[in-house]
Amino acid sequence: MTKPIKLCNISDYQSFIDKFDTFLLDCDGVLWKGNDVIPGVQESLSYMRKKGKKLLFVTNNSAKSRANYLEKFKKLNIEAYEDEIFGSSYASAYYLKNVLKFPKEKKIYIVGESGIADELALEGIRHCGFSDNMQTFKSDDIVSDPEVGAVICGIDHYVNYTKLAKALHYLKTNSDCIFLVTNDDATYPFKDYIAPGAGSIAASIIKALGREPDGIMGKPNKPMMDCIAQKFKLNNERTCMIGDRLETDVQFGINGGISTLAVLTGITAEKDFIVNDAPIVPDYYMSSFGDFSKLF
Repeated sequence: MTKPIKLCNISDYQSFIDKFDTFLLDCDGVLWKGNDVIPGVQESLSYMRKKGKKLLFVTNNSAKSRANYLEKFKKLNIEAYEDEIFGSSYASAYYLKNVLKFPKEKKIYIVGESGIADELALEGIRHCGFSDNMQTFKSDDIVSDPEVGAVICGIDHYVNYTKLAKALHYLKTNSDCIFLVTNDDATYPFKDYIAPGAGSIAASIIKALGREPDGIMGKPNKPMMDCIAQKFKLNNERTCMIGDRLETDVQFGINGGISTLAVLTGITAEKDFIVNDAPIVPDYYMSSFGDFSKLF
C-alpha cells in the first residue's frame, strides 16, 4: 500500500499548490466547524486565488441552493462566488438537464426542500411536491400524474407519509420515471446531536420500491464528479479534492480519478489511514487547510 504524503512545512505547501490548477473543497470540517472559521482559511484561499487557482466548494447539503449557501460564506467573511459552489441540489438539476436531457414537458416530484426547487427552477425544469409539506395523509390524494417524469429525494425536515406515498406511486406507475437521490448520507450533525440524513429518508422509498435509485448525486458518488468535470472541463491530473472525511471526500476524489488531500480538522484522524490495512487512503494529508496561510 502506498502511504500518504504528509505536508508539514513551507516547502511542502508550495510544491503541493504548484502541482494543481483546480481544488475541490469540502466546507464543514475544512473551512469551518459549525459557525467558526478554522484559523488561516481566509488567507489560504486568498493565496490560492492569487496564484490563479480554480476553487470549487463541493457540499452534500441539498436543503440550500447555491445562493442560499453563499450567505454562509458571506457571514463567515470567506470569499466565494455562486458559480464556485457545487451542492448536491444543483448537481441534481445539472445532471437532469445536461446529462439525462430531461424532457421539457415532464416535471419533477420533490421529496426535499427549497434548495432543490430553486436549482431546478434556475435550470428551467418544472417541479411539484411542496404543497404536500405538513399535509395529513388521505388515500384519495394519491392519484396519477403522468407528467411526473422523475422523483428526487433529499434532506427533508417536513417529510411525511403523503410525500413518500406519492413518490412511490409515481415511480411504480409512471413509465421510465427516474429516481434520483441528492446524497446517501445516513446521518448529519445537527447542533448537539446526530440527525437522520437524506439517505435515511430515501431508504424508505428504496425499500418499498424494491430497487436502488437511478442515480445518487452527492459525494462520494461519481455522477456529481462527472457533472463538475463536464461543466468546468477538469484536467484530472491537475485537480485535487480536499476534505476531512475519508468515506465521502477522499473516496469522492478516488472515484473521480483525481488526487486527494485529507485535513485533520474534522472527522478524520491520522490513525484512520496511516495503518497498513486502511481501506481508504488519501494521497496527501496535513493538519489543517489553514496551514497554507503560512505562504500568504
